Amino acid sequence: MARIKVHELRQKTKAELLNQLKDLKAELALLRVAKVTGGAPNKLSKIKVVRLSIAQVLTVISQKQKSALREVYKNKKFLPLDLRPKKTRAIRRRLTKHQVLQTFLFAFTYICGLKLK
Repeated sequence: MARIKVHELRQKTKAELLNQLKDLKAELALLRVAKVTGGAPNKLSKIKVVRLSIAQVLTVISQKQKSALREVYKNKKFLPLDLRPKKTRAIRRRLTKHQVLQTFLFAFTYICGLKLK
């Protein structure tokens, strides 16, 4: 079996991807049996390719699922944690631009009020 091309996987539906995943896992099970029983060397080297293919299929499935979730939550007020930008902990806890502007305006008007007296 030749390596799977990821751009071809992205064009498939979820049902087709799950079907292909099932086939790959079955093939991997057969290859592992062949390994234990002392199969041909070409079958042993094929295990790596099949494991890589399984990982690629699972990655494409999760990417499609995440992009679909992004579409659902695109215009919502709040995002699930796994869809928010990761950044750093300090940046996530920082004030937003709007909050900074509000505090600046409050401080500015407070200082101006003191000068008028």
